[in-house]
Amino acid sequence: MLAAFKNNWRLYLMEAFGLAIFMVSACFFGAMIFSPGSSWYHLFLNDMVRNILMGLMMGLTALFIFYSPVTAPSGAHINPAVTITFLRLGKISKENAAFYILFQFIGGTVAVFTMQWLMGKTLTGSPVNSAVTVPGKAGTMNAAITEFFIAFVMISMVLFMSASKRFKKHTRKFAACLVCCYVIFAGPISGFGMNPARSFASAFPSGIYTAFWIYMLIPFAGMLLAAECFLSIESVKRRCRLRIVHKNLNLKNRNDEKIFKDFTF
Repeated sequence: MLAAFKNNWRLYLMEAFGLAIFMVSACFFGAMIFSPGSSWYHLFLNDMVRNILMGLMMGLTALFIFYSPVTAPSGAHINPAVTITFLRLGKISKENAAFYILFQFIGGTVAVFTMQWLMGKTLTGSPVNSAVTVPGKAGTMNAAITEFFIAFVMISMVLFMSASKRFKKHTRKFAACLVCCYVIFAGPISGFGMNPARSFASAFPSGIYTAFWIYMLIPFAGMLLAAECFLSIESVKRRCRLRIVHKNLNLKNRNDEKIFKDFTF
């Protein structure tokens, strides 16, 4: 553990800084767009316009985190569920995964406490409540289903696009687009958590833990199931490729035998 920390502490700080940036953006724009006490609130016609603007801001924030040289070198997981998924896939060691997750929680939580101090009741008051993730009017079950769906789709996109030579370079752009869409469409249903560290970062400073189990467990379930599906599909594709290669080799051998007979007296 000490060796891992000594060798990779810069990457751990990048993870903390990455989620901190995300939470600073979520708190600032959430407060300015949705709080009736902000100077921006009356500039927008309705909640749909507010959701669209919030989605755009968070999508751009995610894009910055994914490409910034101060956060991208770590892989910009900024999400314990993503880190555990990559651990399952053998893309990260247990020691590095543990430190990644620890620093994600620390970075996000410190950022929210800092924004509470800077913005006061504009952020901490209702309906923003420190950008806490709670179920919407559709209820807890719909929130849980939504969180599972968005987690499953997000990591599926990341895994399959990353495995494609053609689309690999566009993975981060698609991820940022999904963040934007999730804020707009999933936000009113589940609050758009999809990230246990992000949800904890708002819940702990605000003291609001409504249906907290959804945001702590469901993202792991959705992403790990997506990883298993990815592994199964890749395994089938690999077996198919091997069969094709084997078949071609057999055909080649049979053709060679025919040619040999043709030239034998």
